[in-house]
Amino acid sequence: MARSAAEGAPEPVLIEARNLTKRFGDRLAVDGIDFSVGRGEVFGFLGPNGAGKTTTMRMIACVSPVTAGQLRVLDMDPAADGPRIRARLGVVPQADTLDTELSVGDNLVIYARYFDIPRSVARERIRELLDFVQLGDRVDEQVDSLSGGMKRRLTIARGLINNPDIILLDEPTTGLDPQARHLLWDRLYRLKQRGTTLVLTTHYMDEAEQLCDRLVVMDHARIVAAGTPASLIAAYSTREVVELRFADAQRDSLAAPAFSGLAERVEMLPDRVLLYSHDGEATSEAVHRRGLTPSSMLVRRSTLEDVFLRLTGRSLVE
Repeated sequence: MARSAAEGAPEPVLIEARNLTKRFGDRLAVDGIDFSVGRGEVFGFLGPNGAGKTTTMRMIACVSPVTAGQLRVLDMDPAADGPRIRARLGVVPQADTLDTELSVGDNLVIYARYFDIPRSVARERIRELLDFVQLGDRVDEQVDSLSGGMKRRLTIARGLINNPDIILLDEPTTGLDPQARHLLWDRLYRLKQRGTTLVLTTHYMDEAEQLCDRLVVMDHARIVAAGTPASLIAAYSTREVVELRFADAQRDSLAAPAFSGLAERVEMLPDRVLLYSHDGEATSEAVHRRGLTPSSMLVRRSTLEDVFLRLTGRSLVE
C-alpha cells in the first residue's frame, strides 16, 4: 500500500512496477525499475533527455508493450487489459494534438465520443471542464487562435473528459511563459486537492518540488533516487548553498584547495563556485576571513535542481 503524503494513511496502489524493462532492439530504454503510485498521489519522473521517463509513461498508458518485468495499472495487466485501462486514463501528451481548425468546444465533443459519453452528459461535462481551466468564454473560438498556455489548458480539459482514475502528464508546461506555467500549476494543484492521481514527467525542478508528493530521478534508464522532494534534498544536498562569483582575472587563479574546509562539498563551475553548507551565513563569513573576495555572493536554500545535477551530472545530454 502507498501512503498519503498528507496524513501517512495507507492508500490503494494504482500503479505498481517491478523490474520493469523496455528494449528497442539492442537499446535498453528502461532497465529494471521498481516504483508504485498510490491513489491521490502526485508522482513525478525526473531525468535528462533519454533517461527513460517518456518510455515508462507510454508503458503505463498501454501504448508501448512491456519487454520484461511486471506492471500493474488499476490492478490490471496492460498486456491483457489495455483497452479497459486506457478507458480509465487521462493523457496529456508532451505535444498538443488538438484539431486547430475546430472550435474549443468541438475538440472536446469529438474526444467525448471516443469514450461513448452520451451527448447530454458530455455537454455538461465540457462546460464544467472549460470553466475549470478558465476557457469557458472561449468555447466557440477556433483552437488556432489560442495562445500556447490556453492550448495546454484545453489539452488538460480533454484529458479529463472521461473522469479518469489516473492522469498522465508528459512535460505539461514545457514551452510556456512563467504566467502560463503558474496558472497551469494552479489547475493541477486543484486536481491534487480533489484527490486526483497525477503522474507527470518534467524538466522543471521547481514544478516537481511544488506539485509532487513523491518522485523518482532516472538516469541512463535506471532509477537513481526516489523519495519526497524534501527527503531527496536532505539526502543528496545540504540545507543551503553559497554561490560565489569572481572577476575573470581572480577566477582563473583559483583552485579547489582555496575553498578546502569551508563547506561540506565544493563544486567548481566555469562561471561560479558552489559551497554546499548547512549554515550559509557562517560559510559566507568564513569565505571573507580566508581573504577571498568574490564579486558577488548569494546564500540560498538547496533545491531539487541541486539534487538532480548531483545525481545526473551537468553535461548536456543530446
